[in-house]
Amino acid sequence: MTGDPRVRRARRLTVTGLVALVLVAVGTYVPVALLVPVAPTPPSVVALAPPAVDAPELALPGYGATGVEALGVPGTRTLAGDQGRRSIASISKVVTALVVLEERPLDGGAGPRVTFTDDDEALREQYLAVDGKVAPLAAGQALSQRQVVQVMLVESANNYATALARWAFGDDDAFVAAAEDWLAEHDLDDTTIVEPTGLSPDNRSTTADLLELARLALDDPDVAEIVRTTSLEVPGIGTVENSNGLLGADGVVGIKTGTLDAAGACLLFAADQVVDGEATTVVGVVLGAADHPSLDRDVRALLASVSARTVTVTPVRAGDALATYEAPWGARASAVAAEDATATVWGDADARAEADVEPVREGTRDQVVGDVVVEVGDERVSVPARLDGDLPGPDAWWRLTHPDRLF
Repeated sequence: MTGDPRVRRARRLTVTGLVALVLVAVGTYVPVALLVPVAPTPPSVVALAPPAVDAPELALPGYGATGVEALGVPGTRTLAGDQGRRSIASISKVVTALVVLEERPLDGGAGPRVTFTDDDEALREQYLAVDGKVAPLAAGQALSQRQVVQVMLVESANNYATALARWAFGDDDAFVAAAEDWLAEHDLDDTTIVEPTGLSPDNRSTTADLLELARLALDDPDVAEIVRTTSLEVPGIGTVENSNGLLGADGVVGIKTGTLDAAGACLLFAADQVVDGEATTVVGVVLGAADHPSLDRDVRALLASVSARTVTVTPVRAGDALATYEAPWGARASAVAAEDATATVWGDADARAEADVEPVREGTRDQVVGDVVVEVGDERVSVPARLDGDLPGPDAWWRLTHPDRLF
């Protein structure tokens, strides 16, 4: 049966049209499927455990009052013991020096001549009567201002402290008024100076104020040089030895001893140390020790513990996996740390490690895909994250057979 020719012709046209449509569709689909960008493969980020930061404890004396701080290193200031106002003995002479030098600066020189009076000579017997430390001083004797300051700070001579204050300000009351103004100007609100030597138990301060006083002393180049002097020759006196027995030990570069029944053995100190991986100056104060030999031992132990509290942690090492990539077409690769992420901090600190990596369409070995950040206290370290192998794109067959993943 031949059928209706018109029907056969319609069928042929229909088949031909369908074939043409298929050819057009295939001709369009194939190149598009082969060229259309695939969606980036998201990373599966590894949860990094926070690094442990275990620093040894500070060796703080169990008596009196203590303060210590590494200058320029955040978070190192530590105060222990009695934080009230305590007698500070001859540490007072640091205030006397700074107050006098603000009124009559040395600026690195010797300063004017200071000629002692009969009243100055009488100070020697006055202070010996109360078991105060003195140095030879005669009426008519003349020394440079620098030499007077040296004898006051190095020898801790009380008669030189009072003679210097009277020479600079005229009388005791004028010195006390100037000291009050200077303390207020430098926000040392918890410090009281009623006379220049420290023999009065009413010369009082706190460990917080004394740490600031140490910084101010080191900031004055003349005072800083004098307090680190171990000995010197002074005309009319002879050899003057520094009362600070720790000078030169464990990096100690000053500052001032003090001894008084009401205060105990005291030391305001500064030492060059390595803290948090950097060379810095540690300042500190210990008040109320039984004697200076035990105080010196305690300060040395404290300084050693300050340096020992510098801790280096490496929570992420080169090659550690940070994230994995698993592409729908089967390609696999990992993002790894390109180098060690190391942080150096002082003391106990909160720590965090977190990877931040990006989705990848395709990549090659060592391609940087993000970073990993380590935060330990105030320290922040970032290192690159890279692929540990190639992450190729899909092949043609996968593209042609997975239109649902492409479009």
